[in-house]
Amino acid sequence: MSISGLLLSGSMAVAAGVVGCFAVMRRMTLAADAMSHIALPGLGLALVLHLNPVVGGIAMLLLGALLIWGLEQRTGISTETVVGVVFSTALAVGSMLASGEELLDALLGKPGVLSPMELVFGLLAPLGVVLFLIRARNRLLITLVSPDLARTVGIRVERLNLGFLLAFAVTVALGLRYLGVLLMGSLIIIPAATAKHLARNVRSMFLVSVGVSVGATVLGSTLAGLLHRPTGPLIIAVAAACFFVSLAWRRPA
Repeated sequence: MSISGLLLSGSMAVAAGVVGCFAVMRRMTLAADAMSHIALPGLGLALVLHLNPVVGGIAMLLLGALLIWGLEQRTGISTETVVGVVFSTALAVGSMLASGEELLDALLGKPGVLSPMELVFGLLAPLGVVLFLIRARNRLLITLVSPDLARTVGIRVERLNLGFLLAFAVTVALGLRYLGVLLMGSLIIIPAATAKHLARNVRSMFLVSVGVSVGATVLGSTLAGLLHRPTGPLIIAVAAACFFVSLAWRRPA
């Protein structure tokens, strides 16, 4: 992987580490993995129209986040359930639009040559996601404890939830090139899950999660280049290894 590719994948990993902490604390681990699949129809449609697949993936993820938020607000159904329904639909439609090698690349990722649009998006989007979550951190934590309490102190819970879903969607979009729709959710979940049982407070949870995410991305990408293997599976394999090894140092309950 080129230096620019390594820099962008590292930036993506930082965003994934931060978003993952909130996803784990919100008990969205399974929903987080499913949500990444929502990009598949966009990728397939972009391939049919001979467009950059990442553009289609980004558009579908943002649309999916808005759809999930809207359905959750109107029906009162949990986020996890709504994500599951939208995910299943997206997976079916996406599988019909893409096939063969193109589908494999969409599922597992393929670094390739980065376009100018991807370079700009890959640099600015992680910064925007991290800044938003840092700024909204206290409000998100209060909402996690008690949505009613959050409303009492003037927090617009629905708007905050929409912001988080959009930040999540953007983070997934950042990893489509490197990990594909099957594996990006894993990079959001595994480092945060590792950090949850190692960290003693919220701040250290963020630091550990980002460290594992970035370390797995850099090491996995390096190994992929040396072994001439797909990048995504090796990144997740390294992250998973960190999780299992960390069990030996798990802090007492």
